[in-house]
Formats: sequence, structure tokens, C-alpha cells
Amino acid sequence: MRFIIWKEKNWKKVQNMRLDKKDMVLYAVTDRHWLNGESLYSQVEKALKGGATFIQLREKNLGEEEFLAEAKEIARLCKSYHVPFVINDNVEIAKKVDADGVHVGQSDMEALDVRKTLGEDKIIGVTAKTVEQALKAQAHGADYLGVGAVFPTGSKTDVDVLDGGMIREITEAVHIPVIAIGGIGKDNVEKLAGNGLDGVAVISAIFAQKDITEATRELKEAVFRMVNA
Repeated sequence: MRFIIWKEKNWKKVQNMRLDKKDMVLYAVTDRHWLNGESLYSQVEKALKGGATFIQLREKNLGEEEFLAEAKEIARLCKSYHVPFVINDNVEIAKKVDADGVHVGQSDMEALDVRKTLGEDKIIGVTAKTVEQALKAQAHGADYLGVGAVFPTGSKTDVDVLDGGMIREITEAVHIPVIAIGGIGKDNVEKLAGNGLDGVAVISAIFAQKDITEATRELKEAVFRMVNA
């Protein structure tokens, strides 16, 4: 029993070295849908200037060489702003560009296998919809969870919306940071107050906006109010 307690305490210390909860406040997920002739690099930099605290590069239809080149550029950009940078799903690209980590969904590679591939110093995020999935991800080395969808979303039409009760059950069941995902914007984010969340992950609430920097700044203020309510 003493060994188990020691192991859990020390594992928490390792997790805290990889990730700080304050980094989870405003997690921006990229999307090419709203580029309109602008580069993704430029849009990410605008989000960083507005105060995004975490960047996930999400590419589903880009060729490997283009993906690799883009990931290298954005990894350097995020490093210059001292903001964590992870790749969605693609562990090999993450290794090649020395990203801070990877985010995986329930249908992607298991967190345990990602940890074996990337090593102990990288961040692993996992999407979870149930307490069982959340506990499994935590046990397998996840550093944070993305929980949702919490509102209907346009980026994924085949997802079920979680109610506040399930969100709260998940945040109370784990000790790693939990962020909400799905359909979140500045007009509804404060409805998530009281669920024990550490932040939110957004796409269109940042990248679909005319003034990305200002939209990021305003959303971050609303998220702070939600987290601290």
C-alpha cells in the first residue's frame, strides 16, 4: 500500500513537470476552414498574441511533407511564446518536430502506447466522454483530458452532448486537468461554471473570427471568470 501511494505521488510530480494547469485555460485547436488566403502560421500567431495558452495542430487532409513543414514552423512559433504545442493524433510528426506532445481521441492510439513511443517528458491529452474513459486515460499516463462535446458543434456533427452532471463526475474522478470541448464561445462559456473545469478548447471561437487576437483576448477573460466562479 505504501508503494502504491508513493508511486501515485511521484507520478503526479512528473505530470506537474510536463504540464501546468494554467496552460490549460485557453486551448486553441487549428482549422484550415477559415484561412481565406491567410497562412495558418499567421492565424496561430494572432491567437498567441491574444493570449492563447495552448496550441493543438489538427490536420486531417494535409500531405505528410506539408504537415511536417507546417508543424516545424508552428512548433518554433509556440516555443517563442512559451506556449505548449501538441499535434492531434499523429505521433510520428510529433516526434519528428519535437512537439511538446500529442492529443488522441478514443478511436486513436491508446495513451499507454503513445507514452511508450514519446517517452516520459512529453504531454499526452486524451478525449473522454465517460468517467471510465477518463480514469483509464489517467491510469495510462494522460496529462490532461478533453471532455465533451459540452455544446452542439459545427466541426463534428456525429457527437453526443454531455450534460453538466457527467462533466462534474469526470472532474471529480481524476486529478489531472480537464478542459471542455465542443461548441464553446464567449457567449456560452460561463454556463460551464461550477463543473471543476480548468479551461476550454475551441476552434471557431478563435479562428473563425474577423479579429483573431481580440476574440482570443475576450474569450480568455470569459474563461477566467468561468474557471474562478
